[in-house]
Amino acid sequence: MRIIDRYILKKFLSTYVFVVLILVAIIVIIDITERNDKFIKHQLTFVEILPYYLAFIPYISNLITPITVFIATVFVTSKMASHTEIIAILSSGVSFRRLMVPYIIGSVIIGVISFFLNGWIIPEANKTRIAFQIQYLKKPYYFTERNIHIKVAPHEYIYMQSYNSNASTGFRFTLEKIENNRLVEKLSANRIEWDSTQNNWKLKNWDHRIILEKNEIVTSGVLLDTAIDIHPKDFTNTYGLHETLTNKELREFIELLKLRGDEGVAFYEIELYVRYMAPFAALILTLMGLIVSSRKSRGGAGFQIALGFLLAFIYIILFIMSRAIADAGSINPVLGIWIPNIIFSAVGVILYHTVPR
Repeated sequence: MRIIDRYILKKFLSTYVFVVLILVAIIVIIDITERNDKFIKHQLTFVEILPYYLAFIPYISNLITPITVFIATVFVTSKMASHTEIIAILSSGVSFRRLMVPYIIGSVIIGVISFFLNGWIIPEANKTRIAFQIQYLKKPYYFTERNIHIKVAPHEYIYMQSYNSNASTGFRFTLEKIENNRLVEKLSANRIEWDSTQNNWKLKNWDHRIILEKNEIVTSGVLLDTAIDIHPKDFTNTYGLHETLTNKELREFIELLKLRGDEGVAFYEIELYVRYMAPFAALILTLMGLIVSSRKSRGGAGFQIALGFLLAFIYIILFIMSRAIADAGSINPVLGIWIPNIIFSAVGVILYHTVPR
């Protein structure tokens, strides 16, 4: 690595850290201001609040990484351009493509660290953050869905008319086994209750039917212990659940939702795709920032920095819109998540041909 590479890489990474610290400080202050009333309402002490913000800071730092990388790139490059450093580097025989190398190295370092944090470290910290929000910052949760259908095995389906999450009790329960489009077994009960001591479900006032070719075998009773592949946690508050799952846990949860035929599986698939897309976003935005800010401008570095913030804002709007469209199922989730990167990559390629050589 040349001296100029180390010089640019050091400025790039230090500026990135500085931008992250500044933005995170502003966000934390705003968050404290907005939530202070609830902290006072629950009479929370500093010691009780501190773990929440210790988890919140890395979460928000990683969340804004693509944008802070872009802003840092524009800031560093525009300052170098205004001091004619870019012109001096190119005049010495270094090509613009070679000039990209330290930026690429820096963005790859940030992207790899961000991916590791987002996939394993931050989800563990988010367990504390989300639990704090549910307990103190959100309204009490009640499971209100009715006519619940869940696929619990390849040929088995359960139905409950309603479920009380506080009492871990379901009403009008049925478990049906269907093979070759034919109902072969049905277990029904007036109530199904979770026994926390034995970790199983108890059916009350139950009937069991085995449907044969020409007749049925019917049994019934008052109380029956049974093992069904559902758990009371499946009916608890899912607020922020996707943020508390590591990559491995998220993939396993997606497979479980697919097995159950859950319509909300696309939301969690998109979350997984975003985690894999983010490192590439850092690289693409870094190169885009380098291209748009490498030319010396009459408006000075201030104009180029303002332009960088504008482009960052446009990227955020594109990301929010494309993710919303993907969540709605209007387009393929992978394509939806990659739309901002595709657009910025295309614009970057066009602008690349206008940069100074």
